[in-house]
Amino acid sequence: MLVRDAMSTTVLTIGPAHTLHQAARLMSTRRVGAAVVLDPDTYGLGILTERDVLISVGLGQNPDTETAGTHTTTDVVFAAPSWTLEAAADAMSHGGFRHLIVMEGNEPAGIVSVRDIIRCWAPSRQRVATLTV
Repeated sequence: MLVRDAMSTTVLTIGPAHTLHQAARLMSTRRVGAAVVLDPDTYGLGILTERDVLISVGLGQNPDTETAGTHTTTDVVFAAPSWTLEAAADAMSHGGFRHLIVMEGNEPAGIVSVRDIIRCWAPSRQRVATLTV
């Protein structure tokens, strides 16, 4: 199975000036765990995850004044829609992250998460477990 089969094509894109509160509200409303942060003036594409927001709040920082740009990961590993899910899972495992921005050309085409991969793998894993019982 390929990344294109598992990825979400709902890509939330925000700017670096969005507050963490605004970003969290948008992620919650769209039921996604990450937002692509687009800053063409500096680093281009980055990612802000629910974990980034949680760490900031846990440190006592104010989500109404902290900006996405301050908490964005800019050293991003991108996936291609043609990657296998095994390759995506391997990249996530080795990098210690749970989301990959999927790029098609120079544009984000989607995001694939660990949850997306598990959702694809779970039915086949359940069939194997049932057969061996």
